[in-house]
Amino acid sequence: KATAIDPTVVGEENIYRLRGRARVFTAEHEAIQAIKGQTHPPVGPGDVLVYIGGGPLGTGMEETYQLTSALKYLPWGKYVPLLTDARFSGVSTGACVGHIGPEALAGGPIGRLRDGDLIEIIIDRQKLEGRIDLVGTVDRDLSPAQAAQVLQDRAPHPDLRPHADLPDDTRLWAALQSASGGAWAGSVYDVAEIIRLLEAGKHAA
Repeated sequence: KATAIDPTVVGEENIYRLRGRARVFTAEHEAIQAIKGQTHPPVGPGDVLVYIGGGPLGTGMEETYQLTSALKYLPWGKYVPLLTDARFSGVSTGACVGHIGPEALAGGPIGRLRDGDLIEIIIDRQKLEGRIDLVGTVDRDLSPAQAAQVLQDRAPHPDLRPHADLPDDTRLWAALQSASGGAWAGSVYDVAEIIRLLEAGKHAA
């Protein structure tokens, strides 16, 4: 929603712009600890908070209001955008981008980010358009082509894995929606595509 971003951090022409270093987390509680200053280093103003593994294949697409809530009540929280493959509630605030797809566990680029990566976020609140780009690593700036190559060559984040207690029915839903196109297709079932894949699998066996 266009009103989610604090207007005091929005620049000319109603465009939000930020370049910041990624802080990547694979567990929501660890991200909250970093926001509260209970880790070294803590999350601070200008960082880009990246929470991965919260999509359907990871946690069943949990709701991550707690992260935006933790940031909202800090004096510098408005200077920390949040990127995630999880989802938000309707009351989440701040520069927060969710439902990023493909999700990390489906091989999406978000799952290949590392601490210290330089991320650029541009959100046009007038046109309701936005973009998120990897523009550098810890030690160098990257062109768009170089960034694409870095993400292609990297392995997924080493701590990335499905939640150990994910119920079987949720795992089944996650697998079926992934076969149907995942987040890009709305995380819903494409029955014809699922049947086609099942039939192809049977014949391949």
